Amino acid sequence: MLEAFFPDPKHKNAVKKRRPTLQDIADQVGTTKMTVSRGLRGADTVSESLRMRILEAAEALGYIPNRGPDMLSKATSRALGILVPSLTNQVFADVIKGIEAVTEPAGYHLMLSHYGYSPEVEERGLASLLSYNVDGVILSESQHTPKALRMLETAGIPTVEIMDIRTAPFHQAIGFDNVAAAYDMVCEMIARGRRNIRYLAVRLDARTLQRQEGYAKAMIEHGLEPDTLRTNLRSSYTVGATLMAEMLRDHPETDGLFCTNDDVAIGAYFECVRQGIAVPERIAIAGFHGHDVGQVMAPRLASVITPREAMGSRAASELLARIGGGGITARVVDLGYRIEVGGTL
Repeated sequence: MLEAFFPDPKHKNAVKKRRPTLQDIADQVGTTKMTVSRGLRGADTVSESLRMRILEAAEALGYIPNRGPDMLSKATSRALGILVPSLTNQVFADVIKGIEAVTEPAGYHLMLSHYGYSPEVEERGLASLLSYNVDGVILSESQHTPKALRMLETAGIPTVEIMDIRTAPFHQAIGFDNVAAAYDMVCEMIARGRRNIRYLAVRLDARTLQRQEGYAKAMIEHGLEPDTLRTNLRSSYTVGATLMAEMLRDHPETDGLFCTNDDVAIGAYFECVRQGIAVPERIAIAGFHGHDVGQVMAPRLASVITPREAMGSRAASELLARIGGGGITARVVDLGYRIEVGGTL
């Protein structure tokens, strides 16, 4: 039963487990709470033998430091706030990996907040992160609520916005041009003879709409009619398959499909397999971001390869340099992208 592991807090027998404190360690070692605190910080005033006893007691008790009050009392917290719209999307997992490659050696902690593409939830997450006196913030969006912008202004800490370089940044933007990337991919599809290309758009966030802009620009420049199939649902293989089935039913003349990301494109591909539709002979499919699964499937998925890890590491490097007193090297940093034609065009 799940209740055995996750008891109902309203149940009369449910008791919140008390976390071990500095006083618990002090009682076990036979010293004062202040001495324990100094020992855990590695202060020279605590002998090596006593410090080892303190560390052993802390480990035995499962002590977890409460950094909140300590962070609030110092000019710097050695912590960075990271706001991401999804914890399951490989794109942001790769971005975080890039950030950690820089922050971990520098001794900085990451405080993550997930907002599910909601500006209001992002606003609340930002307020929570700022309450911990983080030294800087990396934001995954370029558009924020007025209250969020006021909080960033009041906090006065360095910020970096990633994923989008077309929107004017609050401080600094690091990423790639979504409009140009979509334009280049659709032009490649047209150059290969596709004429009835449709765009599958999910979530309808700013980046999805930028890719739609690039798609439409390429189609119109080549005298073709753009047509977008939209949904507010979160991107997934299932959504891609569902949209593909709908499109094949309503627009059987479609010979090319450009998708807002690889999840949707892969789902669309497997719907074609299910219906016995040959890819790319009958219909070409392209995605966005170059997820690992798309690059190892057969045929390999055509996709816009984006620099996720490089974006995270560059954002962290720029942020730490500015926290250390440096200036903004460039207000907009374009890391570019690569068109992978794969085997589905």
